[in-house]
Amino acid sequence: MYNGARVSVQHRYRVNEEITAPEVRVVDAQGKTIGIMRRREALEYAQRQGLDLIEIAPQAQPPVCKLMDYSKFAYELQKRERHQRRQQQQHQLKEIRFKSNTDVHDFNFKVRHARAFLLDGHKVKATVLFRGREILYTERGEELLNRFWQAVEDLAKLEQPPKLEGRMMTAIVAPDRVKLQRRRVDEQSAPQESA
Repeated sequence: MYNGARVSVQHRYRVNEEITAPEVRVVDAQGKTIGIMRRREALEYAQRQGLDLIEIAPQAQPPVCKLMDYSKFAYELQKRERHQRRQQQQHQLKEIRFKSNTDVHDFNFKVRHARAFLLDGHKVKATVLFRGREILYTERGEELLNRFWQAVEDLAKLEQPPKLEGRMMTAIVAPDRVKLQRRRVDEQSAPQESA
């Protein structure tokens, strides 16, 4: 039974005496509606059951209160929030830099890195740097970024096409879930075919 001690739950719920509504809709621990009761009656009913009255939907008319053990409720809520945080992947924007006259070997090396980043679920920003008079030949940078896009097209979608910003031309590609899923299915079926 809730004794007033603070349980660190991100969403603070009103419990027992903290509930201010004159009437509440009471729901049991299994989710079955008991009915609308006066606040005092609902509190007495909860005490007879050895449970707490927790206001779970204060915006409803009348507010919905659930009968359950508050510490168990708070624990389940924290557990669910931890699980959701764990499920969220932290994606970053990785940057690959080229020069306008990047050699084929260097280009392929950087494309391999970009593909690995995309497979890990990260976005990739491809940047071509123009130094000195190279800025006169921006078409080389655009051609390089288009080659880059063709090299990663089977894994990604083009989020931002090549765009000149000062002395840099950038393009951003993001992992395409459909293409990645298709690739994984193809990789799984390939070993079976060779067997």
